[in-house]
Amino acid sequence: MIASQTTSLSRFRYLELLFLLGLLQAFAPVSIDMYLPAMPQMEQVFHTSAAAVQYTMVTFLVGFALGQSLYGPITDRFGRKPPLYISLALFIFSSAACAFAPSIRIMSFFRLLQAIGACGGSVISRAIVRDLFPPSQLRRIFSMLILVVGVSPVIAPMLGSYLLIWFGWKAAFVTQTLIGIACLAGMHFRLSESLPQSARIPLRVDTIVSAYSRLIKDRTFLGASVVCGFSSAGTFAYITSAPFVYISLYKVPPAEFGWLFGAAAAGMVAASQINGRMSHRTPLWRVLRNANLVQLAAGLLLLAAVLTNTGGLAAVFACIFVYIAAQGFVFPNGSAIAMMRHGDIAGTASALLGTNQFLIAAIATIFLGLLDNPAVPMAMVIAGCAVASATLNYLTLGERLEIAPQPV
Repeated sequence: MIASQTTSLSRFRYLELLFLLGLLQAFAPVSIDMYLPAMPQMEQVFHTSAAAVQYTMVTFLVGFALGQSLYGPITDRFGRKPPLYISLALFIFSSAACAFAPSIRIMSFFRLLQAIGACGGSVISRAIVRDLFPPSQLRRIFSMLILVVGVSPVIAPMLGSYLLIWFGWKAAFVTQTLIGIACLAGMHFRLSESLPQSARIPLRVDTIVSAYSRLIKDRTFLGASVVCGFSSAGTFAYITSAPFVYISLYKVPPAEFGWLFGAAAAGMVAASQINGRMSHRTPLWRVLRNANLVQLAAGLLLLAAVLTNTGGLAAVFACIFVYIAAQGFVFPNGSAIAMMRHGDIAGTASALLGTNQFLIAAIATIFLGLLDNPAVPMAMVIAGCAVASATLNYLTLGERLEIAPQPV
């Protein structure tokens, strides 16, 4: 299927396609959010520190960042489905291995492998979107994908909370294994190859170097991907710290943690749907810039509230809710800006976009375990990422943003 054929899709097939692509995008939040309520218990079970448990998140983010660079050229050469089989098989194996890890160090290793498997779905689903839809529709399509992706941070921690209460911490990883098997079956039977043979790029060192060089030299692509990267890093700083801030610091019961965590994710879903219905006359860069400014205000207010101990849990949650909700505008617009001019190397562009996002997030989360009070480093990282994201937006994006030619 190619972009010009999408108009002939039945309504059911169209929605089914978006649902499958959304599930592939959701592997990261499912892998991350479902085990969050269990992190304090894992600290006790493995007789380790909170920082060591958080390191399982760092290794996941590193694997998710670096793994994407492998899938980009491979999926541009061999098509979208063959690499997807490999990535899903690796995800299934490593998820099961995490459930039976005898130590936190071994779990960190399998979390690295799990991330390399999970990131294939993220890279390839974005490339499929660029294969099938013209640049003018990318904002709407990416916003619709967030509707599926955004449900994961709402459901996953709530499900993880009850799995923890009923079956213990291992249940989260067993459930992830079953989800991987279900996605593999759905992809095999219901997802068609979207990259025709004529559009495939030879897998040679010079072509790979040329593709990545072209992307790095494109200030618009690089700017949009790094802006998204810092914005996402703030989100992952919250995700990594949330169990220790809510459960350990503010004494929120594990069963209620999922509802609190899911509320912020629901705000992101709602924002993404508003974004998808915005007029095409509103430039992508302007929406992205305004969202970055909202995140900047929320990040600075969060830091002030934590440092002065003003407002307690209510103030912390309110600032985080605004920051996460704004992410519903940042991701679809930033992704559309980055991908719109690189349809011929969509796999490589998708890979570098994801690598930038998760590598920045991995580096940012390293600083979260430096202080005993988990809210302080969380707020500092979120505020710092918001400052970096807004600053880079002004330096790299603006009214002169080049728009991809519209398809004939």
